[in-house]
Amino acid sequence: MSDEASLLPDGPVSGSPDVPRGAVIAGVAPGVSPRVVVEAARFARLSSAPLAVVHVDVTRFVTFEDPDGYVHSSQIELAADAARAQLDQVEDAARRALAEFDVAWSVHQLVGDPATALARLGDRIDSPLLVVGTRRRGLGESIREFFTGSVAARLTHRQHRPVLVVPLGEPVPDDQEIDWGL
Repeated sequence: MSDEASLLPDGPVSGSPDVPRGAVIAGVAPGVSPRVVVEAARFARLSSAPLAVVHVDVTRFVTFEDPDGYVHSSQIELAADAARAQLDQVEDAARRALAEFDVAWSVHQLVGDPATALARLGDRIDSPLLVVGTRRRGLGESIREFFTGSVAARLTHRQHRPVLVVPLGEPVPDDQEIDWGL
C-alpha cells in the first residue's frame, strides 16, 4: 500500500512517481463516497493490478504539451492552496477506505476536464478499468452537469475502456419519482 501523492498535469512532474502501468483508475473528488475507491480496489485486487486513486483539479488547465508528452498547465493562483487541500482530502479518504485492502495503491492529481484527463491517463497507462461515481444530487450539480455533461456519460461515449459507475447514494425505489434537483 502506498500513500504517496503526486501532482500530475496529465503527465509526471519531475521527481514525482508516475501512475503504475495497468492500474485500475478510480476517479474521485473530495467528499465522494468511499464506495468508489472500495469498488475500484476490489476490481484491482481481482485482476492483480495496482490501484490509482485520481483527483482532477478543474481549477487548472492545460496550456501546451511538449513533444515528449509533458503537459504544462496554468492555475489561478488563488486556487493553488485549495487544490493542494483537495488532494490531501482525497488521499486521507483513500487511506481510510483502503485500510482493510491488500492492494497496492497511490494517489495522483491531474488537471483540466475530468473526463478528458481520466481517458488520457487510461490510454497512457493501459488501464483495464475506469471507476467513477454518480453525480451528487442537488441544483448546483444539475446546473454543472447541464453545462459540462456527466463525467460518467462522457467516459462511456468518448473512449474505449470499460467504465464502472458506482451509485453514491441510496437507490430510489421504483415507485418513487427521481428528484433531479431542478
